Amino acid sequence: MPDTDGGNQTAVVEFILLGFGDLPDLQILLFLMFLVIYIATVAGNSLVMVLIVADQHLHTPMYFFLGNLSCLEICYSSTILPRILASLLTGDRTVSVGGCITQLYFFASLAATECYLLAVMSYDRYLAICKPLRYSTLMNTRFCLQLAAGSWLNGSLAVSIIILFMSQFIFCGSNEIDHFYCDPVPLLKLSCGDTHFIVALNFVLACVFTLPPFLLTLTSYVCIIGNILRIPSTTGRQKAFSTCSSHLIVVTIFYLTLLSVSMLSTLDTLGVLKKVLSLCYTVVTPLVNPLIYSLRNREVRDSASKAIGQYVAFTKTRRES
Repeated sequence: MPDTDGGNQTAVVEFILLGFGDLPDLQILLFLMFLVIYIATVAGNSLVMVLIVADQHLHTPMYFFLGNLSCLEICYSSTILPRILASLLTGDRTVSVGGCITQLYFFASLAATECYLLAVMSYDRYLAICKPLRYSTLMNTRFCLQLAAGSWLNGSLAVSIIILFMSQFIFCGSNEIDHFYCDPVPLLKLSCGDTHFIVALNFVLACVFTLPPFLLTLTSYVCIIGNILRIPSTTGRQKAFSTCSSHLIVVTIFYLTLLSVSMLSTLDTLGVLKKVLSLCYTVVTPLVNPLIYSLRNREVRDSASKAIGQYVAFTKTRRES
């Protein structure tokens, strides 16, 4: 446990998120850009969820998990972007210690949940491609609900233990965080006491809770690619690969940016690069996920076209009446 004796130093009651404060001439432009991104993220992921609920053809395990992922992306963006927009608009970059810890909890738990959901979706594609005859039996409704609930629960549990210890910290000295959200690494550096225990605990929990879904995702795609390469016809290989290519793109973007930020998190230099990479998986990924799935998935495109056609026909009927 950290030493709560701050000595002659005054305990910090709020932090300053430096964010993009070093770009004063671009505040309005950045505000408009992030506002458009946030609106597009919420609208795009909401549309995917509505299509999955409304279209009976999309009531399959793959789209059930995609609906969960879209819901998560909305929550994910909402933990980061509204705070950025408020600071850009008002110039107030302060956040209370409690508010910072709360943001960290939701952000980290949703990131952990996404690891599990991506692993579950990978396993679903593995069963669909490698075990097609047993797919409907194995991936039944009850099992899908258990996998989804387990993903959300494990993501929350993985972070709760760390947050429980961090909430006991006393912060002193500098209160500036050179980031646009409450990143755990600079938070630990601002703590008054010894943080070796919490760093070790964080490493252990990361191995226990996030390494298994990553390995499951990796193993699933190794098996999927191996199975696809054994298909004799080119058409068969293309058809099999098309069922998982969108998810593979999402997984690649998420893990590449997440691992890059993790490797750079211990460096005090390259602050701008860390912010750019953090933007990729906290802001850009939730935006592009619905685009990737909708543009590369024929069933989602057909469902969207059908919904638009029905809306146009309904509007035309209302006008004529």
